Amino acid sequence: MKPQRQPRQPVEPLGTATRRAALRLLDAVLRRGEPLEAALAAAARAIHGPDRGLAHAIAAETLRRLPDLDALIDQATERPLPEDAKARNALRIALVQALVLGTPQHAAIATVLPLVDGGPRKLVHGVFSAVMRSGLLLPEHPALPPEVEARWEAQWGEGMVEAARRAIAAPPPLDLSLADASATEQWRETLGGESLAPGQLRLGDHAPVPEMPGYADGAWWVQDVAATIPARLIGAGAGRVIDLCAAPGGKTLQLAAAGWQVTALDSSASRVKRLRENLFRTRLKAEVVVEDVMAWAPAEPADAVLIDAPCSATGIFRRHPDVLHRVHPRIVADMAAFQARLLARAADWVKPGGTLVYATCSLERAEGEAQMASFLSARPEFSVIPPTAGELPAGIDATEEGWVRTLPGMLADQGGCDGFFIVRLLRA
Repeated sequence: MKPQRQPRQPVEPLGTATRRAALRLLDAVLRRGEPLEAALAAAARAIHGPDRGLAHAIAAETLRRLPDLDALIDQATERPLPEDAKARNALRIALVQALVLGTPQHAAIATVLPLVDGGPRKLVHGVFSAVMRSGLLLPEHPALPPEVEARWEAQWGEGMVEAARRAIAAPPPLDLSLADASATEQWRETLGGESLAPGQLRLGDHAPVPEMPGYADGAWWVQDVAATIPARLIGAGAGRVIDLCAAPGGKTLQLAAAGWQVTALDSSASRVKRLRENLFRTRLKAEVVVEDVMAWAPAEPADAVLIDAPCSATGIFRRHPDVLHRVHPRIVADMAAFQARLLARAADWVKPGGTLVYATCSLERAEGEAQMASFLSARPEFSVIPPTAGELPAGIDATEEGWVRTLPGMLADQGGCDGFFIVRLLRA
């Protein structure tokens, strides 16, 4: 008796595995609330190299334009697809490839149809074809999720929301911090771009970061210009500074390069690994501590303490559009409650006459302005030290209160900056 032949499995179009990884990434962000970067390893475990990068790019661009993609899909369906339906995610992936990433239409749809095997393939194909035939395009400036637009408009006004829509339309430029600020002009001539502050460069088009001159030698590291402000406000010094929640280490590197004896603390072993790698590459020195900040305490107070507090991270939405879909008011409230406890604890680690810098990469007042007002009310021995001339990058100014608030729209002609709240305090 002859053995029965097993039915031949259909051969998937080349590139389907990459789109399947992108589908997993969207599911991780939208259904489970995971950060896009954290979900990448598990979602893309079956692919490597450029394919992994493409899966990330497809998912990130989908999240960047999600409300507008859904509007196109809903116009072409008689009954709305459920928000978490696999068919909707498959259509989002197909449309963003065809309309944004320049993928040919036949390849965009062919590589997502296998993602809905056993499901509504005809529906997905029909909706995609209808949208393509309609000639409709995505708007130049993407819409934000309605709940985000409402929250930010209530805090900052309609102009800020419009600026945020313009800011998220494309990935931001690349900012570099230099280990030697006196070599700023030399590196500008070598790498191109422009300098917004001593020790900083901003680049447009560029080679892969590890292949750029100076990377292997540790002459610079990647760091948004707004993220450099907390360490800039501490300035140069020869004393001891504690950098809390320090990984991956941009501010630690700044402080070490400025002459400080740095204790860098973070509770995440994986993020601390990156901090150690950055210190090794730049040949800068710091004491690295892997501990929970709420359980650790220094042996004695320091001359300065920098708190780069854990936060909602809504200020980095240009680079990480997943935050727009993961962060909701409960998360903001929880982060603000933790920040209050952290501030109260770390304030005691500052010597009398010493400096405390508090920063969050958040666009939520609860994690910035309201947090600081509450702290200053409870701790009258601390007072605000406004930035002086030359301490801030060009185009960024302090508020009337003496702190720094960066918002979408700032440095717009130069490529924008991340959203931060930063304040420098003196302990009496």
